[in-house]
Amino acid sequence: MKNSFVELNARERVHALLDAKSGRELIDPFDQMIAPNLVAQDIVPQCDDGIVVCRGTISGENVVVIAMEGKFQGGGIGEVSGAKIIAALTHVLEENQKGNPISPIIILDTGGVRLQEANYGLLSIAEIGNLIVAIKSYVPVIGLVPGRVGSFGGMSITSALMSYLIATKKARIGLNGPEVIEQEAGVREFDSSDKDLIWNTIGAKQRLEAQMIDELVTDSVESIQEAVIAAMVEKKDSHRSENSGFYLSLLNELDLSKPLTIEAYNKALATHKATEVAPITVTEGQEAAADSIGYHWFSALTNLQFPTSTSATVYAAASDLFTEEVVVTAIVPNANNPMYRVRNGEVGLVEGYEMGHLLETVYHEDKEKAIKRPIVAVIDVPSQAYGYNEELIGIHAALANSAAAYAKLRQAGHPVIGFIAGNAISGAFLAHGLQSSRLIALNSEKITVQAMSKESASRVTKRSIAAIEAAAEKVPSIAYDIKNYTKLGAIFTFLSSITDQSVTSESKATVIEAINEAIDDVRKTNDTMLTSRYTNPIAKKSGRLETNNVFEKMNAEWNE
Repeated sequence: MKNSFVELNARERVHALLDAKSGRELIDPFDQMIAPNLVAQDIVPQCDDGIVVCRGTISGENVVVIAMEGKFQGGGIGEVSGAKIIAALTHVLEENQKGNPISPIIILDTGGVRLQEANYGLLSIAEIGNLIVAIKSYVPVIGLVPGRVGSFGGMSITSALMSYLIATKKARIGLNGPEVIEQEAGVREFDSSDKDLIWNTIGAKQRLEAQMIDELVTDSVESIQEAVIAAMVEKKDSHRSENSGFYLSLLNELDLSKPLTIEAYNKALATHKATEVAPITVTEGQEAAADSIGYHWFSALTNLQFPTSTSATVYAAASDLFTEEVVVTAIVPNANNPMYRVRNGEVGLVEGYEMGHLLETVYHEDKEKAIKRPIVAVIDVPSQAYGYNEELIGIHAALANSAAAYAKLRQAGHPVIGFIAGNAISGAFLAHGLQSSRLIALNSEKITVQAMSKESASRVTKRSIAAIEAAAEKVPSIAYDIKNYTKLGAIFTFLSSITDQSVTSESKATVIEAINEAIDDVRKTNDTMLTSRYTNPIAKKSGRLETNNVFEKMNAEWNE
């Protein structure tokens, strides 16, 4: 097609948007910033690691355009590629804070986390999302999903955080790829060979109907340029990641115990008028409402006996066990959940929106207070929900509401402490945990921290489980255990003496002490962002070495 934007590669897409001769690429292929984690696995790297970053102008306005190359590793985000985006957006935020407006335009062509680097991808996506939330208070963050790969995995959550999202009819957007849903939930839940099902559920035309994208344009450079310029000039913002009340009241009207038809959902969405959502309250009950690691630790850290929530799965309560009054949050299983894909502690539509809603309430309650209450997130989440209804409605936007609310609280001065007591996996971890100011973890062999199950990772990467496990010996970021995760520098306090996940008086006291120390550290450093993840001694020495190298190079080139 003449003047097709979709048919261009990442670098061509960037320069097609920019004013003629205005583009200056930052950390270009000649800088040779390749991904050593790929080399260690005998995977051929690329000199720009699949990310193109350019400063320039669009219609005379200062911009940074960032594009993912879908032909390299499916546009997946690893350490180097993620760091290029993080470093560029950090400079964008700093320029805007100085009063120098510069708008980020992000072209998404990505499967999400690069599974060959796994936890580096999750960390990077959380840090990208954090910066987007911060930048949006100055200028719109414009997203483009042209098509080819689309926008999947954690980067679909990123797309929902953006101010305004533009796509062509060749684009697809979804948290879980069709093959992953089939692997995790079975072919009866989602048949990955049914192309009509895929496009009718997550294709751009339906995503427009479902209000998951804001504008559908024809596949031409001119049309996309016009849409981007209009979004910048008019400062368009759909507030998709701040819409929990609307969606909670909508979900309350739907029968989610069975698959919805596309027509029925579209009609319900189009006619829905938001109603007030009751706040979540947690009281003491007569018996345990759940039996999970997260539930028992929530009980311990709030001193509530047999806590019972008005929500099926989301818990939040004040606690006076710490040096300051804190709000403790958790997501727990419910075997009787009408959402049949969310019965084992997964984070689904309701969980994402309910967590976002309750955290927004905390934000408004503390908005005028000089000292904001800390949030302690008890992390025990086996995964996001894998299901047809979830993808149709847009689970990625639900998880974005939760992630954005945690980031907003932290940026407003609330210390957010994540306590990894159980599993911390994939989109669930992005929504509930990875926006924490500090992370604390137990030393249990039963804890898994990862981007995807081994079975699904094997199917997507076309590597055997044995090959994945062997590669983890060389690359800690693709390992599944908590000890290897500590090597990345993301854990503030590793409670090496606590090898059992169950609550005892001794382990409770140790965890409370660690949380108090983490809160105190956030207060002393006045840390409202996530930079400590890659600037602490472990991260600088080895855990995020390439991230720091990328930052050094970006700092040197930014104002050249």
